[in-house]
Amino acid sequence: MPWVPELFAAPALQHVLDDRRRDALVAVPYFDGLVIGDPDPLVESFAGEPEVYDPVHGRIKGVAPFRDFVAETSAWLREHNTSIEDVERVVLGQRGFEEVVLHLDTDRGVVDLPVAVVADRSADGRIEELRVYFATGPLAGSLTSRLPLLQPDPALLVPDELAGALSAFYGPLSARGDATVEACALVDSGRAYALEYNVVTRRSAEVPRRAGVASFTRAESGRAAAVRVYDDLGPQVSPA
Repeated sequence: MPWVPELFAAPALQHVLDDRRRDALVAVPYFDGLVIGDPDPLVESFAGEPEVYDPVHGRIKGVAPFRDFVAETSAWLREHNTSIEDVERVVLGQRGFEEVVLHLDTDRGVVDLPVAVVADRSADGRIEELRVYFATGPLAGSLTSRLPLLQPDPALLVPDELAGALSAFYGPLSARGDATVEACALVDSGRAYALEYNVVTRRSAEVPRRAGVASFTRAESGRAAAVRVYDDLGPQVSPA
């Protein structure tokens, strides 16, 4: 998740395979594709016009804006001598997600940036839309309030472990305005989950409505080994 491997030039794909120590890939990971910097296989990985939602760049839609985004982001990743640490990856028929930590060389030293990427996929495996989540504070020095990316789905069934972790994480906000979490979309592999949601604070202008995603991986016991939250408050890890 997300890029289609067979669209890449053989040397570029082999470099990813060697780096990942694999013989084959179901999909080229998001940041590996951006580091390569060739926009053609990335554009062709979309079912239609490229569409990406990024915390810093906002909504990128269309071939020309997406090519500009790829060029700028690839240069930025190389400039910061970025290394990519895998955390979790799930590729399903119509949806998928991946989590990584980017290790970036900056003027302030090494910055570790946890990132989650969620993809909607068409029947042939190509991408319909990409949504990227990370806290902007480590990069910009301040947090921003990100408008919701998805509409809530009242019928969505959220695993109890994940619902409980989100309630605990956002509990302090309730005292400032009755914070609630609107579940929007769930990627469920049976082993790992990613829930996209909106946080709504109904009686306070201090904490506006914003988008986020949370994930967890099941331990052998069936309980969540850890819950990871990505939004404008910053990623947190909640032990099971």
